Amino acid sequence: MSSPVHRVSLGDTWSGQVHPDIDSERRTQSFEVERLTNILDGGAQNTARRRKVESIIHNDPEFSYKDNYFMTQNELYEAAMRKTFHIRMLTQSLGWSEEEVIYAYRSLSGDTVLGLNTVFLKALRSLGSEEQIAKWEPLCKTCQVIVTYAQTELGHGITVGDIGPKMSFNQLDNGFLRLDHVRVPRENMLNRFARVLPDGTYIKLGTEQSNYLSMVVTRVEILLGEILPLLQKACVIATRYSVIRRQSRLRPSDPEAKILDYQTQQHRLFPQLAMSYAFHFLAVSILEFFRRSYNAILDRDFSLLPELHALSTGAKAMIADFCIQGAEMCCRACGGHGYSKLSGLPSLVTRVSASSYYEGENTVLYLQVARFLVKSYRQAQVSPGSTSQRSLPSSVAYLTAPDLSRCPAQRAADFLCPELYTTAWAHVATRLIKDSVHHLQTLMQSGADQHEAWNQTTVILLQAAKAHCYYTSVKSFSEALQKLENEPAIQQVLKRLCHLHALHGILTNSGDFLHDGFLSGAQVDMVRTAYLDLFLPIRKDAILLTDAFDFTDRCLNSALGCYDGNVYERLFQWAQKSPINTQGNPAYEKYIRPLVQSQRSKL
Repeated sequence: MSSPVHRVSLGDTWSGQVHPDIDSERRTQSFEVERLTNILDGGAQNTARRRKVESIIHNDPEFSYKDNYFMTQNELYEAAMRKTFHIRMLTQSLGWSEEEVIYAYRSLSGDTVLGLNTVFLKALRSLGSEEQIAKWEPLCKTCQVIVTYAQTELGHGITVGDIGPKMSFNQLDNGFLRLDHVRVPRENMLNRFARVLPDGTYIKLGTEQSNYLSMVVTRVEILLGEILPLLQKACVIATRYSVIRRQSRLRPSDPEAKILDYQTQQHRLFPQLAMSYAFHFLAVSILEFFRRSYNAILDRDFSLLPELHALSTGAKAMIADFCIQGAEMCCRACGGHGYSKLSGLPSLVTRVSASSYYEGENTVLYLQVARFLVKSYRQAQVSPGSTSQRSLPSSVAYLTAPDLSRCPAQRAADFLCPELYTTAWAHVATRLIKDSVHHLQTLMQSGADQHEAWNQTTVILLQAAKAHCYYTSVKSFSEALQKLENEPAIQQVLKRLCHLHALHGILTNSGDFLHDGFLSGAQVDMVRTAYLDLFLPIRKDAILLTDAFDFTDRCLNSALGCYDGNVYERLFQWAQKSPINTQGNPAYEKYIRPLVQSQRSKL
């Protein structure tokens, strides 16, 4: 099999020397890493295009990450602005497509500004008329207009200003805004699905959900473009560090072990790695569904919009939640070195944490999914074979499937079956949805109105929505595996990750599977055995599976996660860049020296 493409950092004096502990992980390959990278990229041609763009970016000094971790907020903003405008110059001079521009931003890890211009263009293309698109798109693309995103947070402010420091995205100028004596021209209202006539008459041309189309577009694209890469990077860094870091001994006579050889470290990292792949295939399937339905929606065929909205909303909430937890776990798995900003992990953790807030707060999004589930469940309860039941969206078709009241597994190996654990997740999701609907009905029968009944059921609804979303991730992963029958080696290594993802979820939520006797206590023990038995084969491929994400060293910007594994040399070299090491600390002269001298005088 071909060796993986080396993606080392430019300019490091030891970049040609790969650490033997990480080199040994790559010597024997059970699958072709390059081929898996191609699959993740959607084809070898896309991989080649992406790498060409990354090469241009990384060889251009305008995009240097030098001293990035030691910059002030203003310095970060200026650097991000410089990079953004230089990308625009390259885009014009090289004729980059929108896809190539996305590759450029990927290589810069999002440290740019004016991203709202892209959000505006999505809203314009989704909700604007052809005339509005023709007018505003060229102005936005050439920065003749620079857009903002105004919502009600901070009450639209005292005039215009910055809101102050944030936990992440410090290169972005989030601000407050007050509009006074501003009249917006009627023709500036995006009017593909709604219009206001000169006499003030409002004309509705779409459905209520059509107004959310631009948010659906954004949510679909940030899954692969913004949120998921942060967990993937955290997995790369933590896994590479875990084969370099040696600590204690498995046996008294052995040398110190790589910490990835400890089961507890595998238990920390491998579920995150499995989720990285599971969520990739889920996001790809939603993106494909979106592309199939988008043009029909623009033509006012809204039949697929409710399902698209539910899928994108649920995926955003679930992927954000688990990526936040996963990145934090990767950071903690690296111990004290993970706590250092130079590891790259704290920045990933704070950045991915923001995904719980933007594009919809996750609990609110889960409850939007719950509304879709309640409606679908009631639709599924009509007469079998009726038109209403047959038109049930495919993502909730399991609601009409024959129910399996007891899991038939008799040994641990039985749980290594996609059909079995997908059915198990469908059973739990169905039961929780059913419980939610019955709880709503009971409350309303006892006198509560519809709104109060809903509020008193939201905790159960939240649980049902989360189970449904996890089911979709398991189902999409197993379906993606079926399409890899011509790639048996890759199919086999990914199948282990699919098993791990499904079983980890069952163990984490075992109460839901035990609640109605679907699983017995003995069967949960079998699930644990099957889960733990997956660690050893995944351990052999762990570095290769993270290499397949194909992040350059510049993109990772991590002293712990570089391809060559020279962690300690790089960590020491980068630490020397700290201004305190070259400029001194004024606090010493102001406080410590006088204190020391006063104590000496007493002696």
